[in-house]
Amino acid sequence: MKHSLPANFLLRIAIALLLFSCGGQHTQRDTVRIRWARDPETLDPLFASNLAAFDANNLLHVSLLQGDISTQQLAPALAEELPTVQLVGDSLTQLQYRIRPAATWDNGRAVLASDVDFTLKLMLCPGLPNEAARNQYGFIRALLPHPQDPRRFTLLCRGRSLEYAQASGDFFILPEHSLDPRGLLRRWSLADLQRQPLSPRADSGARAVAQYYLAAVASHSPNRLPGCGPYELQKWEKDRFLSFRRKPRWWGSRLQPVPLVLQAKPPQLEYVIIPDVATAALALQRGDVDVFPQMPAREFARLRAMPAAQSTLRFYTSPSYDVATAGFNTQHPALADALTRRALSRCFDAAGLLRATQLGEGQRTVGIISPADRANYNDSLAPAPFAPDSAVLLLQRAGWQHRAAPHEGWFRSSGRGPAQQLRLLMRYRAEEVLFGTVALQFQAAAASIGVPVTLRPSEPGTFGTAMRSGDFDVYLRVLRGNPFMFNFVPMLHSASATNITKFGTPASDRLIAAIASADNPAQRTALLRQFQALLQAEAPIVPLFYLPNRVAANRALTGLHVGSLRPGFAAATIERVAKPAP
Repeated sequence: MKHSLPANFLLRIAIALLLFSCGGQHTQRDTVRIRWARDPETLDPLFASNLAAFDANNLLHVSLLQGDISTQQLAPALAEELPTVQLVGDSLTQLQYRIRPAATWDNGRAVLASDVDFTLKLMLCPGLPNEAARNQYGFIRALLPHPQDPRRFTLLCRGRSLEYAQASGDFFILPEHSLDPRGLLRRWSLADLQRQPLSPRADSGARAVAQYYLAAVASHSPNRLPGCGPYELQKWEKDRFLSFRRKPRWWGSRLQPVPLVLQAKPPQLEYVIIPDVATAALALQRGDVDVFPQMPAREFARLRAMPAAQSTLRFYTSPSYDVATAGFNTQHPALADALTRRALSRCFDAAGLLRATQLGEGQRTVGIISPADRANYNDSLAPAPFAPDSAVLLLQRAGWQHRAAPHEGWFRSSGRGPAQQLRLLMRYRAEEVLFGTVALQFQAAAASIGVPVTLRPSEPGTFGTAMRSGDFDVYLRVLRGNPFMFNFVPMLHSASATNITKFGTPASDRLIAAIASADNPAQRTALLRQFQALLQAEAPIVPLFYLPNRVAANRALTGLHVGSLRPGFAAATIERVAKPAP
């Protein structure tokens, strides 16, 4: 007689095998285990593409400034202190930095200003996907080393802006001696590399460095791409786990006191890949996983209501700067006009989706500035309504006419060519339950007014390719923001290659440039409010709601700081409470 095994038993066996395989020789007390839904797409420190990659790189590398989750402010990390700012006339800003004297690479060599200069140039190398870096750090025109102190330097910046001091320190610093031992990039200035295309000779040398860098990233070897962060990658088994080991002689541990952004308390951090939410929750309850970040709302509520879970777990919530968003491909003729986009935006039931997917937690929004930012959020606007009936009127104003069967649908003249038909392809990441719910709701609402929508859930790699190539009409994604910077050039400027919607008008470009160069808070606030009104009128994107941050963790942990800055908690500050001796 054949018996089938209970599902929970099989799940437990699977978890046990997985954790046994990644446990290595470290004891339970040494190791903090954190659930990830999927692997990082890459460990490239300059061009991290998802949240897991951002988490991992924060362990391996250090930037001049890093976000302090306890204060919600940027704090000095590699830098000894925040930069001093000096305005030079109306056209230049000087930012003066000094790297901490204790900061060293793993081979004992000091981290120097020349490493910062090298990293800035590397980000602009031909052959690397540097469009976002060009938009984000293009204001830095040169690094001027101090003649006597190799750790001290000045960043010469074009124009002036409130954000230069923060943005200038927000990238990981890489070692020149490892990645460019022949000093090939020293032959050119930062301005040379910003003025691409380079000459063939310059291009050849820069591309050689870029190719070496890409090979180092692909190797996952700390010997080929060493960081000055507190951890090193010990092992990565795709779809199973990543294991990070604290360096025994890390420079940050010698500081007194150690700032929060440089603390590294767990000897071992393991990120266990468990895509299924129920399986991950079971692992957390069993103590096989210690931290479950970004826990879905229903699972979080279910566990929090269980007496057994209350005795072993702690539950944390905070606001976040992550906003669920839909976007339109404005290059497609049917979506090129604002009236059509505004009509379709009324088919998103943001309030209902917030209740259905987040149990009402989170915040609706009028734009991509968080409602928690009371100064800059435009509270004079109302969120886009869920109103399919009024969407019909907007479609008619946009020139669309509804035809009956047998050729039912919305059509409009396109001049000499065939008539346009309004039918949509919507893409989103397949593994995200949130997006699946939003997609089905939008599809049903659009169908109620006669607009057919084809849903195309995609794997992360396919989704990214489709976004870059414009193979979509509507997308769903989460935009991850922060409270420090408001640089919309990469996402929404017409000249940006990373502008997925391809939206951009002379007015919006001017406004984006003015926000980036605003030099006082009142001016920037006025511009940001104006920008939110413009985006709502043009509707290239539809911000639905800001997501809450939910973290569940083992009660045996201390030092778990939870906050609004991504990834929503600080892994490197966690400690395990010692059990009393028997």
